[in-house]
Amino acid sequence: MVVEEKLTKTRFNVDIKPHIRINTEICEICQEHTCLYICPAQNYILGNNKIVFSWQGCLECGACRIACPRYAVDWSYPRGGFGVCLRYG
Repeated sequence: MVVEEKLTKTRFNVDIKPHIRINTEICEICQEHTCLYICPAQNYILGNNKIVFSWQGCLECGACRIACPRYAVDWSYPRGGFGVCLRYG
């Protein structure tokens, strides 16, 4: 099963308060943009030479925080009752 198929079997209880924040000033000087390649849910996209992030589909793996060479990702788990819900398929 490919990642896209697995994501269709995942549910999210989305909080309006983001649990991940990106320091866009740091992202603007980044040349690597590892977040574009490391996120299994592909929540990071490059638009107009700026990183755009969507926390609503986060799988809470923490890979973006670990892979960011400039520490631009402020990552924490979502508040209780919110976030990813696995095992729906």
